[in-house]
Formats: sequence, structure tokens, C-alpha cells
Amino acid sequence: MPGNIEADVAIVGAGYTGLWTAYYLKKARPSLRVAVIERQFAGFGASGRNGGWLSGGFSWSREKYLKTSSRQGVMAMQKAMAGCVDEVIRVATAEGIDADIRRVDNLTVATNPAQLERAREECETIRSWDVDPGRVEMLDAAATRARINVRNVMGGFVVHGQARVQPAKLVRGLAAAVERLGVSIYEQTTVTTIAKGSVTTNRGIVRAETIIRATEGFTAGIPGEERTWLALNSAQIVTEPLSPELWRAIGWDGHELLGSAAHAYCYAQRTREGRITMGGRGVPYRYGSRTDINGQTQQATIDQLHAILTSLLPQTAGCRIEHAWCGVLGVPRDWCTTVGLDPATRIGWAGGYVGLGVSSSNLSGRTLANLILEEDTELTRLPWVNRKVRRWEPEPFRWLGVHAMYQLYSIADRREAAGLAQTSKLAALADSITGH
Repeated sequence: MPGNIEADVAIVGAGYTGLWTAYYLKKARPSLRVAVIERQFAGFGASGRNGGWLSGGFSWSREKYLKTSSRQGVMAMQKAMAGCVDEVIRVATAEGIDADIRRVDNLTVATNPAQLERAREECETIRSWDVDPGRVEMLDAAATRARINVRNVMGGFVVHGQARVQPAKLVRGLAAAVERLGVSIYEQTTVTTIAKGSVTTNRGIVRAETIIRATEGFTAGIPGEERTWLALNSAQIVTEPLSPELWRAIGWDGHELLGSAAHAYCYAQRTREGRITMGGRGVPYRYGSRTDINGQTQQATIDQLHAILTSLLPQTAGCRIEHAWCGVLGVPRDWCTTVGLDPATRIGWAGGYVGLGVSSSNLSGRTLANLILEEDTELTRLPWVNRKVRRWEPEPFRWLGVHAMYQLYSIADRREAAGLAQTSKLAALADSITGH
């Protein structure tokens, strides 16, 4: 950044949220001066390291939103989010972004009776709230195994109308598209403070009427925001390309997004190159919301994810793990995503995606653009807009709470795998501790 500059809108963070906001702003009003400030490079954080699930879903609790909104409002939000799949694909096509996008289903598998019970409940919940109940269906063991040959599978549910992406290609392509529209992206620029009308960096001050904090998992590193969102860590491993013989043994011909009904959250995809990526929580939380060091992953985390992969798909036991990385994502105190703009300070925000930001960030960008331009639209009236959430507790309570939650989840999974026929009460205790 060439010293002090002026802009109409300053966006802190060049990930999906910041770039989508810049994209829709410039499309709506090309004359706007939009500056994006990024500490590393565009896509450095979760936007370039996620599991590539363009799911049309987001982190929320319908019951929590119903406290301040109507059923109609909540369903409108679900409809808007589901539409993000088509919208991201539309923009990628229009802008010539090659991000290995493929329309697929999302398959959640259950390998014990307790998981199967949760899968049925989740399937019914989605069906009762979705504007298109036919978008989700329950599968028996045979139908699930016909899609992906998961060991000991007892059933699962599938959600139609989603997509797989290569996340780094998407964010880098979006950055290039934004720059073509005339947006300046100032990389290697560290923001030290955000205040009304100004963003102070190590290379100068950006003065702007409107400022957007699009820092998601890195929000806790901004002075004054230490307890706004908790920085939760997630990690991934990537196998070598699998042989045709191995793919025939596994199936996965539909390239579905793959998840499990276990409490130990995991997410996987079959990539364009014929690899498998498997992600999940490694070291779930570092004291003081510290972030990872350039995505470096501990060997214990790699081993843990490898164990999950081979447990679900023992056919992969002999496959090499060629890549591994980790990253951080933002978690609000109530685990529900929000977007908003303070009319008094003109400082806006979006995030708290809890790992579902590939689609959530697109809706955030469109909504922020409407809010910045002071347009009253269907998006600005959705119940997640300007929704305030209380802050996280100070340390050491955050660290103790998160680690207790995941320890309880681990014990609950072991008990269910050993034959417990219903969801372990320890999982409910884990949820209550952290508000999940």
C-alpha cells in the first residue's frame, strides 16, 4: 500500500467474504473506490484451505433465530442460502473462474444405531424447514453403500443440489475478477486498528466512510475483538491419486460430498485428480484464540484424520498421505452466523461461519453490498442481519470449555460405537457447555 490512501469502502480481509463484498459493490456501482487490505495474500486463510463444500448451508439454530424472527423469516433465510450454489456457479462461469466445480449430492453416513437415529432426525428437520422437502432423502444401508462403500454403514441421508469446488482456485479466481473490476487489493499489509472512518495499517492509514471487517477466523487478533469470535482450528489431509481398481472398490461414482453422523465432525470429497481429502478437528482450539503458523499441521492431527479415513474407507489403508494443512474458522458464542452494518459508525462485519463459509460468504457479500448502498431488499430483511451475540468468556474458560466439549464428543463416539443404541448424553452436555 503506497502510504495513506482514501476510499469509499475499505474491506479488511481478502478471503471469500471480503472479495464477494467487493465484487457485488463494484457490479452495482462501478464508480465506488473499494480497497481490500490483506495481511498475507488473497485466500491465505480458510477461503483457500477449506473442504470445498459449496453446500448452500450455514451455521445456525432455527430455534435461536425464531426467538427474534418468524418461521417465514427463517425459511426465507434457508431459501436464500440454498440459492448460493447456483449464484457461485453463475459468477464463476461469467468470470471464467476454473475452480473444478461439479454439482454433487451431500451424503451423511451412519455406522452405528445412535448415528442412524441422529441421521433420521436431521433428515426430518431439514425436510420440515426446507422450501423444497424433496431436496433431502433418507437412504437405507444398501442404497448408501451403493453410493460409497463405507465400512459398517447402516444408512444415511442425502441432500441434493450442492457442489464441490477447489477452494484455492475459487478464491484466487475471485480475487482476479475483483481486480479486473478496478478494486485494489493491498497484500502484505497488517491492520493494527479499525475505527470509525479509518483503518490503520503498518503501511499507512486508509480513510473510508464505510469499513467492513471480513476477518472471520482471524478476528480475535484485532484489538477490541479478542472475544467476538472464537478461533476454532480445522485440518485436512489429502491422499495420493487412487488407482482405478481402488475407486471401483470404493464406488463414489457420484463424487458426493461425504460426512459422518459421528460427533467427531469430518468432511471429505473426491477431487478432480482422483484424490480423497479428509478434514476434521485436530487441535481444536489454541489458548487465547491463537491461530496456526502458516497452516502447519501436527503429526498427531494427521494420524487422527488418517484413522477416520481408514475407519470409514478401509480400502484406503495403503494410500500415501501427500499433503496436510490446517486453518482457523470463526465461531460466535451461539454458533450462529451473522452479517451487519452499524449505521452510526459505518463499520460492518460478516462471518462466524463455523466451517460453512463457502456458500455463507457469498450471501454475506451480497447482503453487505445492499447494506452499504442503503438498499432495502429481501436480503437485508433476513433475520441474521445485525443480529447481536454476546461475547465469549475470557481465558482460561474458553480453552477449558472447547477442549471439554471435544473430549466429551470423543467419549460419546466411543460409547456409541461400543453399542449404545441412542445418542450419548455426554454429547448433549458438550453442547450445553459451549452453546453449540
